[in-house]
Amino acid sequence: MRIFDPHIHMTSRTTTDYEQMYEAGVRALVEPAFWLGQPRTNVGSFTDYFDGLIGWERFRASQFGIRHHCTIALNPKEANDPRCVDVLDVLPRYLAKDGVVAVGEVGYDSMTEAEEKAFAHQLTLAIEHELPVLVHTPHRDKLAGTKRTLDVVRESGIAPELVVVDHLNELTVGLVADAGCWMGFSIYPDTKMDEHRMVTILKEHGTDRVLVNSAADWGRSDPLKTLRTGEAMLAAGFTESDVDKVLWQNPVEFYGQSGKLMLDPLETDAPTGETFEGNSVLRGARQ
Repeated sequence: MRIFDPHIHMTSRTTTDYEQMYEAGVRALVEPAFWLGQPRTNVGSFTDYFDGLIGWERFRASQFGIRHHCTIALNPKEANDPRCVDVLDVLPRYLAKDGVVAVGEVGYDSMTEAEEKAFAHQLTLAIEHELPVLVHTPHRDKLAGTKRTLDVVRESGIAPELVVVDHLNELTVGLVADAGCWMGFSIYPDTKMDEHRMVTILKEHGTDRVLVNSAADWGRSDPLKTLRTGEAMLAAGFTESDVDKVLWQNPVEFYGQSGKLMLDPLETDAPTGETFEGNSVLRGARQ
């Protein structure tokens, strides 16, 4: 089973996660820009973080045989903080970087006016930079948030096939399918979707325009939930070809619209003495 996780926050994960993901079949991933768990206080905090996504984290993933890509944006939660909104002015220089395959995560957290303004602005940036968009839907009042999300997407003029609306569930998937956007599902141990509910949705809606991700971050989450979903699909009677479509071909098709995917195999799946700006994932010899 080959796996492309289209939404996972590896900056918050460990090297053990990378090792286990490679063993499970993960060979590529996309890491969306998101918040840190506590508020940023200035634009410099964002730029240091963005530099890490396109630099150190890409290197760290490569040391374990995994191709790392990212998306760049002002996330919905921090769009409400006046100290952060000026980062919108620096996004264009990052959206032009290699390996930046979409604008995201954008969308709604609390459905405020500030969030909508930042959302609409970043949809315009995506159009200007000819990039896909990764949209976060709110965890509270998800149905109303998804409806408004689709309104804003439609008003922006962006082609729906360039948009994935993420964190969907049984109540929202039909709306997004009818809108022509891609449908994203985050598989979590406790919240959002689980792999068995995901299989039921796949049986009803099919495998076209579906992205399944772990969305693993610094909270309770599991970077192997993509694998678990594939296993559940096979157990439910889906073919290996179906699993490959959902877990590999679909992410490649969606993010491939950026023209910036890097999927050639890496030569190693274990850390070497190679360094990034003088830093290595290795530690010194045992004392």
